Amino acid sequence: MKYTHILWDFNGTILDDLDAGIKSVNKLLSERGLPTVDSHERYYEVFGFPIIDYYRRLGFDFDKEPYEVIAPLWVELYLENVKESPIFDDILPTVELFGKMGLSQTVLSATELEMLKKQLKLVDCLDLFDEVLGIDNIYAASKVSLAEGWREKNPNAVPLMIGDTVHDAEVAERIGADCVLIARGHQSRKTLENAGCPIYEDLDEMLKNIL
Repeated sequence: MKYTHILWDFNGTILDDLDAGIKSVNKLLSERGLPTVDSHERYYEVFGFPIIDYYRRLGFDFDKEPYEVIAPLWVELYLENVKESPIFDDILPTVELFGKMGLSQTVLSATELEMLKKQLKLVDCLDLFDEVLGIDNIYAASKVSLAEGWREKNPNAVPLMIGDTVHDAEVAERIGADCVLIARGHQSRKTLENAGCPIYEDLDEMLKNIL
């Protein structure tokens, strides 16, 4: 195993929260008379980073209602809906395996830090990781600067990023990390194929190829 560190994305990689996200944004869309997201396929067509652009693709008019108003409303809905979201079944065995191998494991997320910690605690995962890194606001623009800060503190690390979006691959590239993408989160396999990273259906398939 050539890696010394594992960088985990959270939403869609550790937490199976796709439906919670759709349910939350659909309420906002419905209240504004906008078309709702009626399938995973439709969600995959529009979702991406920065999140503000995803909202624009959904039809929100920020001239009428600023993103800074919409985002906290979504967070409030999401925090209620996500209570029903589990972690993926293969997360705990994989984290435990990496731990036994002596790898340092960090959660690196575009979620606001305190919100991230609360979510990890909710699914009994907070104590499983050596470090939890989230951004300082709720607007989920990017986690590149967060990753760059991690890299400055760990210049000699050989990290593997595990994520579910093209943005995870972009983050990995910026800090010289390898990346694998799991095609069961917030972007489709077709979209992930543009990232130039190995793509797996689940963590068991990933482990067979990296160990």
